[in-house]
Amino acid sequence: MNENSEIQASKRTNAEKIVVNMSSTLAAASPVGYGSISDQKNQPESFNEIKELLYADKREEIVKITKTSVPLAFTFLLQFLITTITVVTVGRIGTIELGGVSIANVTYSVSTAIFIGLATCLDTLCPQAYGRGNRTLVLLYFLRCVMISLAAAIPIVLVWFKSAFLLKLMIQDEQVVAYASKYLKIMCLTAPGYIVFECGKKFLQSQNDFVTGQRLLWLGVPFNIGMNLFLIKHFGFIGAPIAVALTYNLIGALMLYKCSKTECWKEIANISFKQCFESWSTLVSLAIPGIIMLEAEFFAFEVLTVLAGRFGTTVLAAQSVAASLQSLMFQIPFSFSVAASNRIAYHIGSGDLHKCKLATKVTLINIACVLCAINFSLFTFLGNPLSSIFTRDKEVVKISCSILKIIAVNQLYDVFNILSAGCLRAQGRQKIGGYLNLISYYVIGLPVGIYLGFQTSLGVDGFWVGLGVGIFVLATAETYFVVRSNWNEIIERSKKLHGLGV
Repeated sequence: MNENSEIQASKRTNAEKIVVNMSSTLAAASPVGYGSISDQKNQPESFNEIKELLYADKREEIVKITKTSVPLAFTFLLQFLITTITVVTVGRIGTIELGGVSIANVTYSVSTAIFIGLATCLDTLCPQAYGRGNRTLVLLYFLRCVMISLAAAIPIVLVWFKSAFLLKLMIQDEQVVAYASKYLKIMCLTAPGYIVFECGKKFLQSQNDFVTGQRLLWLGVPFNIGMNLFLIKHFGFIGAPIAVALTYNLIGALMLYKCSKTECWKEIANISFKQCFESWSTLVSLAIPGIIMLEAEFFAFEVLTVLAGRFGTTVLAAQSVAASLQSLMFQIPFSFSVAASNRIAYHIGSGDLHKCKLATKVTLINIACVLCAINFSLFTFLGNPLSSIFTRDKEVVKISCSILKIIAVNQLYDVFNILSAGCLRAQGRQKIGGYLNLISYYVIGLPVGIYLGFQTSLGVDGFWVGLGVGIFVLATAETYFVVRSNWNEIIERSKKLHGLGV
């Protein structure tokens, strides 16, 4: 580090304690000192300069995280629409068909969460390796993750194909089970395209390409809508999953082509086929907790949907609509979570202690507060028109709106859960998030929700109240662990991991 860099770094660390009061909690958690107050008092003429520098850095992090979050939000929302479109189009056919496709989509989401969870290891590894300048390792991580995901897809696809037996154990309505089973059999064909698309997004994002996924989906979603309308008209219900399968394999093929044109892909000449099947332990050690983090949440929502079926087809349809809308709005804070994760992981890889802390602070303070307000308002004031998109049944809309009011309150702390999880992924601490998710959802959230749903007059509303209690505990615990991070240790661990080059 040259003399100017040392002076600048000194200004930053000294200024943090004086200027940014909201950072005191995080600063106290750091093993690095922040300078003395007396030093600042002896240099009153430099205070404004230091303040300007600090806030310029803060603005830079907010702007960069936000700028990358916008295309990510569109990407996630558009991807969510691929399966949601089937719910909307099939919902126009009838309530039983809506229940069938909703159950199938929830099951599909829980299953594909395994692929998403596997890909979360790339949120940690690829940006850190890229920050270290190790392009070969970035590509190797991508190729290894694709191979692992394809191997994991084999048992998942078998479950989808034989889903009727399992669904009968959970759903009493045989017609709903029949529609759901048919849907999932066709959805088996989506696996290859889905995996390549998910891993490809992470690979490109680590290289600061946040728009390719969005652009491919701008092509994929209209294609999916057109195929849905055409195939449902000619083949009925079964046309919906065929449209999804065609769409995912199209965008998966295009994603692979785009990845092959990147700077990191040029390192393919330095990689043997054998290396793609080596050193899986690093990825798996991060992927399994990542799967648990996502799967615990996704499966909890499936449990609620299955239990809602005990109250009848109308309540099941309303629960499915509310869950779909909750998943839709989840994409907004999740996009910021991914953007923040990528940004923080890059700073970890480059060894920039100051920016690691700063990016984390603006994520959990500035960004979190804005997102809480946005999601709370959307669920509170737009519940009725949003629910009406999915169904014409007034009773279904009424029950759905009641659930959405509870979801609105849950957003006030769920946003912190989502953003903190992103910070943990950046640090490679998915294991903490995995344990916390299991405890919060299955020791607290679901038991409380089931009790309130079946033992009180709340009914299906009680499920979401109980789940909200679990989410509150989860958000509090995850935020605590992020705040108490030992950044020096995290950076040193990253140096050892990505300095190996294999």
